Amino acid sequence: MDANFFSLSQAAAVQSGYPFRGTIEGAQDGGVIALQMKDVDPESGIAWAGALRTHLPGRKGPSWLQPGDLLFVAKGARFYAVVVDTPPMPSVCGPAFFHLRVQPGVAVEPAFLAWQINQPPFQRLLMQSAEGSGQLSIRRPVLEALPLAVPPMPQQRRIVALDRAARAERATLRRLIQNREQQLHALAEALSAASMRSQQTTRP
Repeated sequence: MDANFFSLSQAAAVQSGYPFRGTIEGAQDGGVIALQMKDVDPESGIAWAGALRTHLPGRKGPSWLQPGDLLFVAKGARFYAVVVDTPPMPSVCGPAFFHLRVQPGVAVEPAFLAWQINQPPFQRLLMQSAEGSGQLSIRRPVLEALPLAVPPMPQQRRIVALDRAARAERATLRRLIQNREQQLHALAEALSAASMRSQQTTRP
């Protein structure tokens, strides 16, 4: 497959998340969403509905999230990227993330970049470069230096379409498994209840 090879920093600008100090304080009347690790998932993306609303402290101008940006989870047991869809209101990401934005003029689909970051070869490089004892993390220079292989745009889009189809199939399979488990649990409960009734009716 034809591809161009360059570092991640050549494809995307990398910024740190908003520098909240300590726990992010929620506010029902907050005009900003502060995304945390609990709000993102490599399979389903960003769960905006449950995200925290807050007021931004300090005077630092935020880097607002825009559609097509990427969030890279830089701390924890797994490092991965998700693509930002349309935020429902002004939004930032917390310090557990790096905020990526494809560089102007670079022919890279954000969804393809997220896909490549989440694949085993990239994941192995990330785990080899992770630091920390209690909690693993990736430093910004490490992320920026990682090598990318980027095919022409039509091939990127085909890969993204295949990835979306695979994720949809996995979601369908999970729902089927969950439904089967619920059916089996219901059968077990019914058998247990029938057994209890039988014991009660046979007692002298």
